[in-house]
Amino acid sequence: MKKIFLIVAFTATTLLQTSFAQDESAKITEILTQYYAVKDALVNGNGNLAAARAGEFVKIAGSVDHKILPEAIRTSLLRDAAAITQIKDLKKQREYFSAFSDNMAALAKSTKLSSAPVYIAYCPMKKASWLSNSSAIKNPYYGSSMLTCGKVTEILK
Repeated sequence: MKKIFLIVAFTATTLLQTSFAQDESAKITEILTQYYAVKDALVNGNGNLAAARAGEFVKIAGSVDHKILPEAIRTSLLRDAAAITQIKDLKKQREYFSAFSDNMAALAKSTKLSSAPVYIAYCPMKKASWLSNSSAIKNPYYGSSMLTCGKVTEILK
């Protein structure tokens, strides 16, 4: 009877840990998805949507376990995203997006965020990078005025 109880307890613990790891992995992927949503809103020149998406990013990133998302990176990402939520001026949002992108790139290089490739693109006019889920250049710093300005500098797989 003791053996059966121990086996059941061990199995339950293993299943809970696996479930927790999958939930946290899904949150990391959702962080990247929300980052892309902020980027896309800036590409489209929609400051209100960028602020809303950055707010979603803050909620998700704030709920990720510190073992999965290191505290230093989390603090920087939350600070950057919160700044985007508080300002409706598109030009200022794009300025904060530069630091946000640098911190997301640091996270992407240290943690596998997605099973799909993550493209790091660079805008020579702004001297800033951003992450993308596509190799096609859609510049979030200048939107429609210079949509294709930039190039992919790195691919994270």
